[in-house]
Amino acid sequence: MTTALAPVRHRPFRLLVAGRAANMLGNGVAPIALAFAVLGITGSVTQLGVVVAARTLFNVVFLLFGGVVADRMPRGLVLVGSSVLSALSQGLVATLVLTHEATVPRLLVLSALNGTFAAFALPASGALLPQTVPAEERLSANALNRMAANGAMIGGAALGGVVVGVCGPGWGLAIDAATFACAGLLFALVRVPALGGDAATDGSGGGAKPSLVRELREGWQEFALRRWVWVIVLGFGFLNAAFSGAVEVLGPSVAKSSFGSGGWGLVLACETVGMVVGGVIGLRFRPRRLLLVGTSCMAAAALLPTALALGLPLPVLAGCNLLAGVCIEQFGIAWETSLQQEIPEDRLARVYSYDALGSFAVIPLAQATVGPLSAALGVHATLLVAGAVIFLCAVGMVSVPEVRALRVRTPDTAVAADTASAADTAVAVVAGPLPADAVATDPA
Repeated sequence: MTTALAPVRHRPFRLLVAGRAANMLGNGVAPIALAFAVLGITGSVTQLGVVVAARTLFNVVFLLFGGVVADRMPRGLVLVGSSVLSALSQGLVATLVLTHEATVPRLLVLSALNGTFAAFALPASGALLPQTVPAEERLSANALNRMAANGAMIGGAALGGVVVGVCGPGWGLAIDAATFACAGLLFALVRVPALGGDAATDGSGGGAKPSLVRELREGWQEFALRRWVWVIVLGFGFLNAAFSGAVEVLGPSVAKSSFGSGGWGLVLACETVGMVVGGVIGLRFRPRRLLLVGTSCMAAAALLPTALALGLPLPVLAGCNLLAGVCIEQFGIAWETSLQQEIPEDRLARVYSYDALGSFAVIPLAQATVGPLSAALGVHATLLVAGAVIFLCAVGMVSVPEVRALRVRTPDTAVAADTASAADTAVAVVAGPLPADAVATDPA
């Protein structure tokens, strides 16, 4: 019987989790530091939005290329390169802020670079984890990995608030740069067996490397031939858009007119705390139909927009977001475990890239249009619409038979299932249509 902490026995897993936690600690500090840095320079929320949007845009643009690179090259090496470049660019941002040389154009360029570097790290990190533990320990490994990352985010947000308040935003950005450097060192120590794709691209193989277009097509085939994958990704495209518009744009405006920014910070922190609690539950909660349970839990993401629309008091809002965090984490564990179980390892990073692309692509549009929409319908009505969209997306994903039927494999059934899956894949690739354009997401 696999114990919940069994993955910790493996040194590569420990190093990968520690490196990711270091990154997430810095990521908790960075948004607070960057926001206060830009506001200190310009005093403009609009210009802050432009700087943040630049990072998101370049992250989305380079995600697919990042997935191809992570499947072509050793994934640990990709993570090291991304971390080193991120440390250098964020260190430059910190230097500019500390020396009072920062300008919006300079910050735009550096934010775009940071988004580009992160596009390589995201698929590489997710695809490397299955190489660090045996297949039967992946569920526990995903839960532990996410718990460490979420815990680091909580600590980073708290640290960021203190550092920015006491020392200034430049030192917060310097801490973020240092955590990238620390993560790069930890990733450099990860040693895992090479995949077939690694061997073919490190100079030791004899054949020519496939083209970028071909590798993107192979990733799309793996993504598109499994209906449960692309349906969930599509659902999360709308779900994430509704949630980000409601919580990231309308939420602060509601807070400003009622319980204030301090209360809003508490509400948001409760989600991350809930995700840590959800990770603890995920270590012990092992349903066979893990994806069905996780997808059903996403209906809880509608709680906060609905509670805001109804004008419920602050403790209720915090409780709703705490519960939502617990439920969202169940989906995150289920999603990563299911992808790692069903997608061939040498194509997993490309599938992660299509997944992430779809999740992030619609968010900027939602953030830009939710203001005019709330002016026409009213803030509370718009929040109710957002909550309804989130709930309907969860219902739509659960209604797909493949989502309800997918089961976590036991070690006894893994070999037979892999053989059947290979045969099914060969048929599906030939018979299934290949859309001309790729629409995808990152539910997790």
